[in-house]
Amino acid sequence: MTSKLEQLKQFTTVVADTGDLDAITRLKPVDATTNPSLLLKAAAIPAYAELLKRVKGEANGDVDQACDMFAVAVGSGILKAIPGRISTEVDARLSFDEPALLAKARSLIELYDKAGVGRDRVLIKLASTWEGIRAAEKLEKDGIQTNLTLLFSFAQAQACADAGVFLISPFVGRIYDWYKKSTGNEYTGADDPGVQSVTRIYNYYKANGYDTVVMGASFRNTNQIEQLAGCDRLTISPELLQQLSEDQGDLQQVLKPGNAGEPKRQLSESEFRWDMNEDAMATEKLAEGIRQFARDQEKLEKVMAEKG
Repeated sequence: MTSKLEQLKQFTTVVADTGDLDAITRLKPVDATTNPSLLLKAAAIPAYAELLKRVKGEANGDVDQACDMFAVAVGSGILKAIPGRISTEVDARLSFDEPALLAKARSLIELYDKAGVGRDRVLIKLASTWEGIRAAEKLEKDGIQTNLTLLFSFAQAQACADAGVFLISPFVGRIYDWYKKSTGNEYTGADDPGVQSVTRIYNYYKANGYDTVVMGASFRNTNQIEQLAGCDRLTISPELLQQLSEDQGDLQQVLKPGNAGEPKRQLSESEFRWDMNEDAMATEKLAEGIRQFARDQEKLEKVMAEKG
């Protein structure tokens, strides 16, 4: 019997949710994704000490530039170990400023270009705010593909699909966390609200012919992953990837095209904002996620500002 990880790879593209090159090399995912929190962890890994020193020197005291250069350098290194793409995140503090998001995204693509990495191997990550979705729409038209992250609501998924974004990252675990805290209930299997959210989005996209890729993210346990086997992609931490690689049990494909999905509905800005307002979980988790990434970006900047 092959491991659950190898079985999962038969019908889902597995993405590593880490900036740890050793873990990526060991677990052999197709793609990888980083964010400010993961880059902050990478900055503390001894193997990246020389890289940190180099980007600080090349940035000449420009902390913002040093952070971008570090993100691109880590991403470029990861790409040498995987066949697919790296997702690199735009500063979360720009999440409500469409022009700033566009400028930062294009700057990151230029840095990858200077590093010899084509845009066909990079996804620019943006928070799924209205402004982030509109920026992604413009970037896609310019040939820069995007990964819309911090996605918690069906409205966000609808708007992303209509904007023609390449990929979305609905956050399974954080949805689960919110409902567990608010209700006091433990959720398992298909009853997990995070699992239900991704299943609903997946079925909606397939039923309406959207090309946008659904990549479940932010998992708390392997059961959540198993319940979404068959999803286009799943981005998984090294710890959970390791657990799946050690489990020899049978894994069945759960999500498949052809299931019933809701009819297509294109949202105006006011409809999007109202639907988000009506979804307390999505409103709270989106704001919280942006704040968390912003704080970790600030910590990363502090690391870049330190001498030595």
